[in-house]
Amino acid sequence: MLKQFREFAMKGNVVDLAVGVIIGAAFGNIVSSLVADIFMPVIGSVTGGLDFSNYFVALSSSVTADNLEEARRQGAVLAYGRFLTLAINFIIVAFILFFVVRGINALKREEAKKPDPAPPR
Repeated sequence: MLKQFREFAMKGNVVDLAVGVIIGAAFGNIVSSLVADIFMPVIGSVTGGLDFSNYFVALSSSVTADNLEEARRQGAVLAYGRFLTLAINFIIVAFILFFVVRGINALKREEAKKPDPAPPR
């Protein structure tokens, strides 16, 4: 059984997948930081310093708080600001990934255009 597991784990596809997942997770952290630390502050300053993540609508009259965390403790709220923030993050991440994939595809096309080297004589 151990031999079968080793054969499975050492297949090219499994190793490639593992490397892809690890690199993807690291790249995800970079993109998340780019969005949270670079783009969102700029968007916040353009919109007058608004913090979308704190926007909510109270769904009961018992909610009197003016911040989302406290409002959630008091009762049901519709946290549309957090949704807006995540939607903006998604759009920015998708846009960045579009350019990354576009660049990779351009490199692949460029590589495919290169003629094969002449065979040695």
